[in-house]
Amino acid sequence: MSDAAREIENLVYTYAERIDAGDLDGVAALFANGRICGIPEGPPETVFEGSARVRQMYEMATRLYDDGTPRTRHFTTNVRLHVDEGAGTASGSAYYCVTQATPDLPLQIIATGRYHDTFHRIGGVWWFDTRTMFVDQTGDTSHHLKF
Repeated sequence: MSDAAREIENLVYTYAERIDAGDLDGVAALFANGRICGIPEGPPETVFEGSARVRQMYEMATRLYDDGTPRTRHFTTNVRLHVDEGAGTASGSAYYCVTQATPDLPLQIIATGRYHDTFHRIGGVWWFDTRTMFVDQTGDTSHHLKF
């Protein structure tokens, strides 16, 4: 695996670590030069561009508990990357599985799906360009999402 591919893969995993830690500012920072598309091919109001808008999206949607976390674990697997070193761009996909346990919810899988991502390199650092989230299966998300 190239150094660029490893750096991008670590960026993908950093997203999961930060969201599970309840670090909404840290998650948002990953998109300082990018955007999240909450709905594939969705209308403009489902696109959250830049740190402030991504932070707003997670604040709006994610239920945090007394310990400051959403009490989730995002497992990211099957990461596939295609890197164009010369252009400083990359694209990739991955599967995710989200588990959750709260005082009122026993440990269970609450969602599975896929990410389709694009990345770009700025000043030698890889950033998310676009993350599109596809939800394939859902369980009880009432303890995770505010809506």
